[in-house]
Amino acid sequence: MNAPAVTGPAWDLSQEYESVGDPALENDLKALTELLDQIEGLNGHLGDDGDVPTAQSIAKLSEEATRLLSNVSTYTHCLLSVDSQDDAAQKLGGRLQNFSKRCGDLFEPLSQFIDDASEGIIEDYLSDPDVAPSAFLVRHSRARRHENLTLDEESLVNGLSQDGIHAWGRLYDQLAGSLQCEVQRGNEVETMGLAQAAGLMTSADDTLRQNAWRGINAAWEAHEEACAASLNSIAGWRLEMCKQRSRHQPVHFLDAPVHMNRISRETLDTLIAVAEEAKPLAQKAALLQARAYGKDGFGPWDLRAPAPVLESGGENAIEFNDAVAVISESYGSVDGAMSDFVRMMIDNRWVEGTVGPRKAPGAYCTGFAKSRTPRVYSTYTGGQSDVITLAHELGHALHSWVMRDLPDSQTSYGMSLAETASTFGETLVRDNLLARATTNQQKLDILWEEMSAFTAFLLNIPTRFEFEKKFYEARAERPLRPEELKDMMSSAWESWYGASLAEADPLFWANKLHFYISGLSFYNFPYLFGYLFSLGVYAQRASEGGGFYERYVALLRDTGRMTAEDLAEKHLGVNLKQPEFWKGTIDSLATRVDAFERLLDDIADV
Repeated sequence: MNAPAVTGPAWDLSQEYESVGDPALENDLKALTELLDQIEGLNGHLGDDGDVPTAQSIAKLSEEATRLLSNVSTYTHCLLSVDSQDDAAQKLGGRLQNFSKRCGDLFEPLSQFIDDASEGIIEDYLSDPDVAPSAFLVRHSRARRHENLTLDEESLVNGLSQDGIHAWGRLYDQLAGSLQCEVQRGNEVETMGLAQAAGLMTSADDTLRQNAWRGINAAWEAHEEACAASLNSIAGWRLEMCKQRSRHQPVHFLDAPVHMNRISRETLDTLIAVAEEAKPLAQKAALLQARAYGKDGFGPWDLRAPAPVLESGGENAIEFNDAVAVISESYGSVDGAMSDFVRMMIDNRWVEGTVGPRKAPGAYCTGFAKSRTPRVYSTYTGGQSDVITLAHELGHALHSWVMRDLPDSQTSYGMSLAETASTFGETLVRDNLLARATTNQQKLDILWEEMSAFTAFLLNIPTRFEFEKKFYEARAERPLRPEELKDMMSSAWESWYGASLAEADPLFWANKLHFYISGLSFYNFPYLFGYLFSLGVYAQRASEGGGFYERYVALLRDTGRMTAEDLAEKHLGVNLKQPEFWKGTIDSLATRVDAFERLLDDIADV
């Protein structure tokens, strides 16, 4: 295979471990084992009423153990991302599964102690300076203490779930990983995996996208009974747990998702209502995208289509160093410290951007818990989308960097706030690229991505939420048949996309992994929240003047120690339970939809 014309650098992981066989790595696992042994010994005394010192000791040991396990796990994941067939890394990953399971078992008694203890005992527990930083996590967890079962019952649920709800999730994963589909490609029919076929749906070829979509759906339709059984069982398990946890007060199936995202049900209801009100604008954006392809409406196979290529010429590859320069300049428009951060990431070789046959798809930001240093993973090939993806992941890295001096218990944040810095950084770079664009193709490439994001978050995500919510409501009565699930899914598509979609995607419930994640439900609305929240922060930048960066960093640092509502009130002076903030953000996006329409008019006049 010929080397790509444009690529990015390889990252340097040696600052953590030289290799899988590095003695430092084995020493960390040995230390982890010793910590877990100590926790196991202390757990036997935790049941003593009011044994606060034991609980405090376990908390400190657990934090240290988590740091070590996380460090080795991150290293392993990084190796496998670059080379999915790395035998040594795969074996190390297998060893880590045992450590993860043991941590889960040994950490549960402390969780129960924290939730069940009286308020006086909790005050004593938090009086230790080393434990005090976890106050928010403790209080937030105790907000759902009424749902707790007994320790024995929780242990039983945890044990049964491995061959219960999680088994159904694994079944789906195994099915998705092994299914093959047939796709008409030119004059030939090719047999391929679902991931490969899904990749074809980003092609500029209309026919190929549609053929890939139909091939994927045909493969899933042959297994719709198994998918329906899995989906019904996963939801049935959760609904039964809601019943069991309703001994003191009713527990709704949305209670766990909103709590995990550190928002209230009232905020979620407001968010969805505002999205509903914004449907005409989002549908207009979708219709404009269809117009760019000469269509009256997009098919479901078009939702990941790239910007059309104009006759005037396509996009030129952007060298990696030029991309870094653009990102650094864009970040620096907020504050020089942000530009310096981008350069530091590159100089320290903390960014992976090579092209390789065994690399995992996608991009992400991760970090090493011991050194508190971030790493960005991507595959850079010089497209405008690659530049924006890099800017997005560097935003995640900046978020963790400004929190690096905080206690471990204050560095994790809900998914609802996870996209704050990443979307902010992405928007900075997109606006910069748009401002310097000189051709219609360059402008189209940037505005197309903006419209794709806008319609994905304001139409596609609510479609998923509506389907899942109605499904859970219906599943409370009985399991649903595949045809009923198809009808429910089609209804959700039609409700949100309206005339902007040429036809619904009735099997989306079967081919969307997010519905089958056994560890969490409603993996949808946090994306809408994060998108609008970040753009709301971005919109306030102009009014803040020179003091914006300091306030922005302060906001990021607080994401791990307060709810989203308290964060917004403190740093933005807005009430997320009311619609004004969300509407203001969407209003600011209306000008971008208008700009896209004007560009299409200009192109049509050429």
